[in-house]
Amino acid sequence: MEAARPPPTAGKFVVVGGGIAGVTCAEQLATHFPSEDILLVTASPVIKAVTNFKQISKILEEFDVEEQSSTMLGKRFPNIKVIESGVKQLKSEEHCIVTEDGNQHVYKKLCLCAGAKPKLICEGNPYVLGIRDTDSAQEFQKQLTKAKRIMIIGNGGIALELVYEIEGCEVIWAIKDKAIGNTFFDAGAAEFLTSKLIAEKSEAKIAHKRTRYTTEGRKNEARSKSKADNVGSALGPDWHEGLNLKGTKEFSHKIHLETMCEVKKIYLQDEFRILKKKSFTFPGDHKSVTADTEMWPVYVELTNEKIYGCDFIVSATGVTPNVEPFLHGNSFDLGEDGGLKVDDHMHTSLPDIYAAGDICTTSWQLSPVWQQMRLWTQARQMGWYAAKCMAAASSGDSIDMDFSFELFAHVTKFFNYKVVLLGKYNAQGLGSDHELMLRCTKGQEYIKVVMQNGRMMGAVLIGETDLEETFENLILNQMNLSSYGEDLLDPNIDIEDYFD
Repeated sequence: MEAARPPPTAGKFVVVGGGIAGVTCAEQLATHFPSEDILLVTASPVIKAVTNFKQISKILEEFDVEEQSSTMLGKRFPNIKVIESGVKQLKSEEHCIVTEDGNQHVYKKLCLCAGAKPKLICEGNPYVLGIRDTDSAQEFQKQLTKAKRIMIIGNGGIALELVYEIEGCEVIWAIKDKAIGNTFFDAGAAEFLTSKLIAEKSEAKIAHKRTRYTTEGRKNEARSKSKADNVGSALGPDWHEGLNLKGTKEFSHKIHLETMCEVKKIYLQDEFRILKKKSFTFPGDHKSVTADTEMWPVYVELTNEKIYGCDFIVSATGVTPNVEPFLHGNSFDLGEDGGLKVDDHMHTSLPDIYAAGDICTTSWQLSPVWQQMRLWTQARQMGWYAAKCMAAASSGDSIDMDFSFELFAHVTKFFNYKVVLLGKYNAQGLGSDHELMLRCTKGQEYIKVVMQNGRMMGAVLIGETDLEETFENLILNQMNLSSYGEDLLDPNIDIEDYFD
């Protein structure tokens, strides 16, 4: 016989996941319902908290990501009860979740914020590291201290940062696109940034403020146990700060880029020897590419037929939503990317279950200048908005769509440049019916604007341009700018005077 469904009043608000989305959601619910217990279920002993939050403009925001022990969360919000355990099963019919420690928790509203895991180019190979969270970043640093050559596969933010930060080690960087950073940049912006890779890095490292990773000794033990399960939450944007990313060799930067290729096969040393294959030396400026005589622990064959040996491989090829624990026995609608589909109130296809952050796939009618990307800013916005929606639903109120979903806006740092991305900054989905306007001062700033029918649809701003607020407004109000033509980007015209 089916267990009778408990009366909805019996359950609590339950949030699964200790990353930015989950913690923001739980904090917001705790503020909204100060006399109710909010359960936060997290598999990792540390949670990610948003600190030093700054609203830069109507939609752009900046914040630091700080790792904290879950007890700190309880100090700030006494009504958040943290359950340090993974989820074994979700019984949506009975409105309850079963945690790994065997307990059952009945919910009235549930929000799934279990994030995403790195896509590994191959599972179970000790020489392939995926970087996604603090554990893997620290493991990476340990491996790097003895490395002479590594290979980086992938073209997202983490790969970009790594290539820039690593010193004293040969880096072979394989990407499947024509230019670097394709999720963030077009070829022009990539070119602007790449020149910085080749130039020596200035010693005066700018002090970053964003991530402080703290895990005390006891925590470290707790973590190495859970480490194998890949449960840590995603890194903050300055994740490599405080990690000393130096290899064994003395020179500073040595990078070789292989474009338009992917990994075809990975060989361990013995296998490679038996097959008597030939690998290449590191391509230098002056020497012709010759066969490598050094023996490497692992070899990578690329789809462009080249083979390189290295000490280890970093797989930074993006993430897949971590939906696995919740699917058994529940008929969620999933997006093409494998995430839980959510509507414009962050509600999944099952009653009283919401989702936010990397685990979800937005499937409402999106604004023409917003797109989902698995980034911290969106995790925070979604977690916050999901809590609002859960609160409204449980008290029978209606709620408007949060305006952060009207315009895509993201600020980050690459290679020590401030980078602002607005709207359809890469002309995503606009087809050939658009034009670009550019302004670039080498080593200083790069500005690209995407126009369609005289209206601004997106922009990339690299450097201290001070144009983000003006451009945000121009994209939001869709004003016809045809009459300005190229003047829009003329550095001698103070564009802000026109449109304030």
